[in-house]
Amino acid sequence: MATSCVVALSLMLGVAAGQDSAAAETSTETNQNDGEQSPKELMKVTEIEGISEYKLENGVRVLLFPDDSKEVVTVNMTVFVGSRHEGYGEAGMAHLLEHMLFKGTPAHPAIPKDLTERGANFNGTTWVDRTNYYETLPAGEDNLRFALELEADRLMNSFIKGEDLESEMTVVRNEFERGENSPFRVLMQRMQSAAYDWHNYGQSTIGNRSDIERVPVVSLRRFYRKYYRPDNILLIVAGKFDESSAIEMIGDTFGDLVAPDTPIDPTYTTEPPQDGERTVVLRRVGDVQLAGATYHVPSGSHPDFAAVKALSIVLGDEPSGRLYKNLVETEIASNVYALAYAFAEPGLLMAIAEVPEDHSIETARAELIAVLEDSFEENPITEQEVERAKQQILKQRELEAANTDKLAVSLSEWAAQGDWRLYFLFRDVVEELNAEKVRQAAQKYLVRNNRTVGLFIPSDNAQRVEIPESPDLLAKLKDYKGRDTIQAGEQFDPDPIKIEERTLRGTLDNGIEYALLPKQTRGGSVALYLTLRFGTAETMIDRLGAVELLGILMARGTESLDYQALQDELTRLRAEMQLYSTPGLLQLSLKTKREYLGDVIALVGDVLRHPRLSGDELEVIKRQVVTGLQQSASEPTALAARAVKRELSPYGKDDIRYVQTLDEEIEMYQSVTIDEVKSLYAELVGGNIGELSIVGDFDADEMKSQIEGILSGWESDVPYVRVDRPANSDADGSLATINTPDKANAFFYSSLQMDLADTDPGYAPLVLGNFILGGGGLSSRLADRVRQQEGLSYTVRSGLSARAKDDRVDLTIYAITNPENKDRLMEAMREEIVRLRDGGVTEDELAKAKSAYLQAERVRRANDGSLASELIQTMFLDRTMQAAAEHDRRIESASVESVNEAIRRYIDWEKLIKAVAGDFESEATEQ
Repeated sequence: MATSCVVALSLMLGVAAGQDSAAAETSTETNQNDGEQSPKELMKVTEIEGISEYKLENGVRVLLFPDDSKEVVTVNMTVFVGSRHEGYGEAGMAHLLEHMLFKGTPAHPAIPKDLTERGANFNGTTWVDRTNYYETLPAGEDNLRFALELEADRLMNSFIKGEDLESEMTVVRNEFERGENSPFRVLMQRMQSAAYDWHNYGQSTIGNRSDIERVPVVSLRRFYRKYYRPDNILLIVAGKFDESSAIEMIGDTFGDLVAPDTPIDPTYTTEPPQDGERTVVLRRVGDVQLAGATYHVPSGSHPDFAAVKALSIVLGDEPSGRLYKNLVETEIASNVYALAYAFAEPGLLMAIAEVPEDHSIETARAELIAVLEDSFEENPITEQEVERAKQQILKQRELEAANTDKLAVSLSEWAAQGDWRLYFLFRDVVEELNAEKVRQAAQKYLVRNNRTVGLFIPSDNAQRVEIPESPDLLAKLKDYKGRDTIQAGEQFDPDPIKIEERTLRGTLDNGIEYALLPKQTRGGSVALYLTLRFGTAETMIDRLGAVELLGILMARGTESLDYQALQDELTRLRAEMQLYSTPGLLQLSLKTKREYLGDVIALVGDVLRHPRLSGDELEVIKRQVVTGLQQSASEPTALAARAVKRELSPYGKDDIRYVQTLDEEIEMYQSVTIDEVKSLYAELVGGNIGELSIVGDFDADEMKSQIEGILSGWESDVPYVRVDRPANSDADGSLATINTPDKANAFFYSSLQMDLADTDPGYAPLVLGNFILGGGGLSSRLADRVRQQEGLSYTVRSGLSARAKDDRVDLTIYAITNPENKDRLMEAMREEIVRLRDGGVTEDELAKAKSAYLQAERVRRANDGSLASELIQTMFLDRTMQAAAEHDRRIESASVESVNEAIRRYIDWEKLIKAVAGDFESEATEQ
């Protein structure tokens, strides 16, 4: 709910919105009696675990979270307004306004362009209780001041022009239509809507089509002025910065903002107890059935929510979850999901099952409800189930805590629920959970009359579930101190040359190349990549399905640990592991902490050397993969991309590089046998050809020795021979039109392949040309024309990908749009490419593109996982980070002439292989 000036100030001292006014007034009087505070002076409120809270006299709340371990700084401004605050005719207004705040102010008329030129990762998001604006930039006082000035400026001075609304309305409508393409998302929204009679949590954040299309700009401005004010925000600065300088800058940029005299009226609607099961039925084109159930649960700040969150994991986890075991393993459903929404006011627990089209949805619905409502009496929740759920929650928190930008967003989410310190209090409550508390939550909330599903079932007896109100946060958090501050990381320069100077390279005794970069990281985090290369085109051609499923199956257990036990070990060791395979490549990625690294590597050795390769698990995986493919059978995004890739592929079915039809791919996966997978693993896979990279807090000698140990003596008799994939540069331009009935959103996809090495003098200029065309986010030419000016698409981009071993570069251009706008979209894109080819880029445009691209590269390399991925790629290409430095120098030295020459030579609308998919027949009939 919205907070008034009085309540907003009180929140900073721990008072929750909606608390009685006498307590709020007391806090306000205390603040007024301070008297000595300058309007620009930040007064410290509290500090917990390295995070400091401050406030300004005008009501601005501030969190400072220094972390010197990464060369980036994140500024996050949270405005406490979301779909919960919207009135009649305002559905989607908070989200639409978020879009409009990227349209500029008098001082910052081109916000996306300004952010892109500084190499920022940025976005805005809207949810039920809040709207977030954030940017992560290369660390530096100039960038920090820029971000603070920008957020203070657009908080108060955004244009909100009628002409901008006209174009952005169609962009938001396009985003709405994209969601309408997904039966899964629509069913979730329909259930949520049906579950609420009065509360705005039943209203979709993106809004309804008529309100999006018809909202008057004067109403949008009024909504903006009501909620966008200094006493209704939380500002978070996280990353590498000087705290005293940041405090001064925040005072300079936000201290003079004036809060209106009129307070914000708080929302006060309380959803009454549900007094009977409810029904919602969705009938749309699709290939996979869905059965779901949702239940009202307490707010995120209520002590019961931790038990509800754990309950969602007990139900929906894979493979231990009760829904997984009772629906997926029994072949009633192919996938199950369970989640619990943490809102400021009472929210929902939701569970959904994906049911193959040839299975009974009635059986799935009945079993889903039986598991949710009846299984806990017959089969009580165990301490093991609860401990597993607790550890998963805590693992995710610990891994998230290593990334200050992600932690900043999490803190803002909890702040929107009442107070940022709930982030830590929730952890404490989770740690105290036991089976009895989770059982009580299930018994209280997962009952028939609190249920919304797809069928109506009459009831003779009424049953009401009283959902408790959000607690008094002032009392709960008054004396809360938190715990010790997490270990800080070292300052790290992401310059490629500096990275190479610190990287230890060599070859393990068994032949695996390595690149190791030890450094002190926040929380002792470690990122690892290991690639093992295997097979030849001839030895893989007849078992491609087994090749593709091998990695997924290996991650489902070892000879000594089944799928559940393996997941439990990864959770205990605070590790995230992913294993996947493609023709010729088995790649493992890992994220953990130094204290667990030795045990995690031993576990990885068990996974690689002694995989369980279970036939039962293979059948589950096959059903999941096939179900996903069946879902894509009517999905414009999948169909358009596949059509283009097939057109660009010059290979026949007897070639491993052949691009299959959807039916062929489904048949391939359905025919895979466990014996086929086992023989593939035994004959082709070994641990002597590949690459290893590790970045983070570890001992290099220990890691080399341990990894040599787990891979020692593991070789295949079949030599590895890479499959070349040269460019098909002779393909003629074409356009395929694919009709997908009942899909509100259309997708355009195009691509072409070039004979071009990434070391060629023309490559760096082409990178810049693509960046200016459509690779620079909202500030690119395509985005400016198609999205900003004409409102034809929510997403429009171009991209380059280089396959260095093949001296090949691929260009892709894609966009989403309303089906009726497909011709306008393609014509606008064609015109922009022609204009770029004919008119070229300007000196100023090129200078800004260079700066933005190079700064974005620094931001990317500040992420340990991204850097580990880049290091492993250098070894495969027989390079060092010197190659990246040389590429950056070529970017910096590129001239207008060289960029324009690259554009004219390589970017040609007529040569693109194009496909557009959508519901064009319905659109033609309506016209």
